[in-house]
Amino acid sequence: MHIDRRTLLLAAGTAAFARGAAAAEFPSVPIKVIVPFAAGGAGDITMRILSAAMQRELGQPLVIESRPGGGGTMGAQDVARAAPDGYTLLCGAANNFVINQFMFPKVKFDPLQSLALITKIADVPSVLYSNPSVPAKTLGEFIAYAKANPGKLNYASPSTGTTPHLAVERLKQLTGIDLIHIPYHGAQPAMQALLENQVQLYLAGWAIGRSYVEAGRINALAVAAAERVASIPLPTAIESGVPDYVASNWWGLAAPKGTPQPVIERLERAVKASLAQPDVQQKFDKAGFVPVGDTPQKFAEEANAEAKVWAQTISRGRLAVE
Repeated sequence: MHIDRRTLLLAAGTAAFARGAAAAEFPSVPIKVIVPFAAGGAGDITMRILSAAMQRELGQPLVIESRPGGGGTMGAQDVARAAPDGYTLLCGAANNFVINQFMFPKVKFDPLQSLALITKIADVPSVLYSNPSVPAKTLGEFIAYAKANPGKLNYASPSTGTTPHLAVERLKQLTGIDLIHIPYHGAQPAMQALLENQVQLYLAGWAIGRSYVEAGRINALAVAAAERVASIPLPTAIESGVPDYVASNWWGLAAPKGTPQPVIERLERAVKASLAQPDVQQKFDKAGFVPVGDTPQKFAEEANAEAKVWAQTISRGRLAVE
């Protein structure tokens, strides 16, 4: 059967018009946001703070769904496989974008190739928490104690391959301390392990550990940020004697690859407008989150640059799960 060129052009134009019309009407139904970790962690907190403001901006509710597994890879893959229409999004952590492809090479899933990055929502500067059984009130004292007791201290992570896991491995490489990694299923179980002294070190956001610090149940040693954070009353790890040690478990929003550009831009604008709201800023500040709201282009540039750092850390420590 012969189809002339004019018919093909008309069909292509009709399809493009339909996609454009759908994008112009976006969103017309609720949007699902998958957080690929257990409820109660920083990603869940991030989206619950942001969701009301985004609903006001978009005119549709956001349905937040926790979908843990595989260090966040399972939830990220589910989003990558979803229809590229903007109605299924990923609120992922740094490891979902720049770590897992090196940590789990057999999975053969590269999120930077399979997802359309929308914007980085927030930086969550990591705080280094210790159990009071360790006689250390500062990061320097903890490092000295760990060096005097090699292999006798454990540290927690929410899962193998997460930023808290890799960030402590990088701390080990920078300082020469020997700690044993104990992975858990989520941020809250990892924090509970620290409270119960099953582990002696845990790296997490201020929102997760603040109340326990104030109650005297755990110690906060330092914040792993490039400079002091106004809402977190701690010295930086750099000030504490670990040069160049910055660990931010940032969170970003992404859609399946192929999502129309007008939809990406609509979501980007909604996040930026929401982050500018005083109530959102107040809640982020209390939680120790630093709002970002950058462009898809800048998000992609920074993610690709950071991916190289973690690839080197994983290779140097032979940490990849084969």
